[in-house]
Amino acid sequence: MKKAFLILFLSLSILGQAQSADAEQIDKLFKTALTEGKAYDWLNHLSNQIGGRLSGSVQAQQAVEYTKAQLDSLGLDRVWLQPVMVPKWVRGTPEFAYFETSPGLSTNVPVCALGGSVATPIGGLKAGLVEVTGLEDLKKMDPDKIKGKIVFFNRPMDPTLISTFDAYSGCVDQRYAGAAEAAKLGAVGVVVRSMNLRLDDYPHTGSMSYEDLPVSDRIPAAAISTNGAEILSTTLKLNPETKFYLRQNCKQFEDVESFNVIGEIKGSEFPNEVMVVGGHLDSWDLGDGSHDDGAGCVQSMDVLRLLKKTGYRPKRTIRVVLFMNEENGLRGGNKYAEVAQSKNERHIFALESDAGGFTPRGFSFDCSEANLERVQEWKKLFEPYLIHLFEKGYSGADIGPLKNNEMVLAGLRPDSQRYFDHHHAENDTFEHVNKRELELGAASMASLVYLFDKYGIIPGTKIKG
Repeated sequence: MKKAFLILFLSLSILGQAQSADAEQIDKLFKTALTEGKAYDWLNHLSNQIGGRLSGSVQAQQAVEYTKAQLDSLGLDRVWLQPVMVPKWVRGTPEFAYFETSPGLSTNVPVCALGGSVATPIGGLKAGLVEVTGLEDLKKMDPDKIKGKIVFFNRPMDPTLISTFDAYSGCVDQRYAGAAEAAKLGAVGVVVRSMNLRLDDYPHTGSMSYEDLPVSDRIPAAAISTNGAEILSTTLKLNPETKFYLRQNCKQFEDVESFNVIGEIKGSEFPNEVMVVGGHLDSWDLGDGSHDDGAGCVQSMDVLRLLKKTGYRPKRTIRVVLFMNEENGLRGGNKYAEVAQSKNERHIFALESDAGGFTPRGFSFDCSEANLERVQEWKKLFEPYLIHLFEKGYSGADIGPLKNNEMVLAGLRPDSQRYFDHHHAENDTFEHVNKRELELGAASMASLVYLFDKYGIIPGTKIKG
């Protein structure tokens, strides 16, 4: 009995010492990020000196060169560029649109081409409108009522859902697949309500697909601002004969070469166990991509700097990966996973930040139940920093291709209530990023990376589902 009690006492004492050491290291990471952080300065340059970084653009290449130079300056064990072929789509001159209730009586509305859309005819496109509330509503329509018309997809994000990402997921299919489905029914164009909970005058772009439609059958697709969608919908109810005019001259070119930017600290004990932290370096072209996803990139870069700055020597190899082409192809994420597999690299953990630079609330995890239980034990280490969300869920698009039956995938989860005010729009700019919130996110990520590096994953367990 005494022996059992002694073993229990020693076990609790060792556990308490470990928790105390972990709390001390995490405290260092947060204090260093909040007083000596570099993420905000890096983002300032990406946003204000380079700007929007659409895949295949000059700005995207400038971002590659800038971030590689910054990683080189950190004294990492290795920094390199990983080539990847990416699509090159160019918006062209600003789009223009109006609706016309009678000849000569028109109202201009804010629009932007969806990424990957074809252009309108040189003189623009004018046609009658058919309003639908989504893809299912469209499929119920009589094709004769669609033929020769512009389809207006006007399904709003659900304001009752607290998770704005759930609200986004509930209606983004109309943006992605709307043009393909409408074209099959003979429509000549589509206009899609912006994915935005707020009523404003900013149209929000985003990726779309024509599936396997031949180029000759593709129709122009544009997003309209939420205010524009509201007034257009009201006008159509009063006057179903309202016509819509759209002009855009975007163009798709041949694929071009770009790069994932990668830097690593080699593990001191288990160098063959690789841990990844990252975000996507490309952005849309309307704003400067500060929240989506400049924030995630600079936070990920700062994770490695914070670990070095606090004197922590990783046991495992930790890599920062700035993925190219998440927005309109996911080529960077797929290429990184492909190369890792070809080299038989063992990745045990990956963390992505691609939900904006807002106040961190916690993390979501795609992992086995055993690893999730381990993570829940760490939750109390984050509670002093008001980070409480530790749940099973989606991790991130770029790290998704790495998924296997053993590794842990995680996603930083900031407060999401303002994210879609800026997502893919002209107002995704540097002044909308709060320095302290950005730094708290970097410290949160560094803390989680530290814990997984120190303790590893629980092997031999498989992810359910």
